[in-house]
Amino acid sequence: MDRGTVGSANRGRLQVEVRTEGRSEVVKPAGELDHHTAELLRAPLDEALAQGRTRLVIDCSQLEFCDSTGLNVLLGARLKAEAVGGGVHLAGMLPVVARVFEITGAEAVFTVHDSLEAALSD
Repeated sequence: MDRGTVGSANRGRLQVEVRTEGRSEVVKPAGELDHHTAELLRAPLDEALAQGRTRLVIDCSQLEFCDSTGLNVLLGARLKAEAVGGGVHLAGMLPVVARVFEITGAEAVFTVHDSLEAALSD
């Protein structure tokens, strides 16, 4: 079920698509995730958890940039999901985004998949 796309008032720097696929809530941010756009990702993640969707798959294949604010949004979602028996899976990270997770050590606390298909079949 497709829940649509949320756009940024900041000239479309971040678009977020949300859909349910099997037991997973797939959230696909596209563009730049930073201080100015973080709420556009936080809101659908919080909404999914509020609706009882505890397995969150973040399709990062079109995420071009992620700063510390964006990383904190994902870490916060992970803590909330794990508190209710779920988790956050990251899929298809571009090298520039993967590097942020590597440098900060955050890759160690997420389940990371090479592709969305791999994350959904896990």
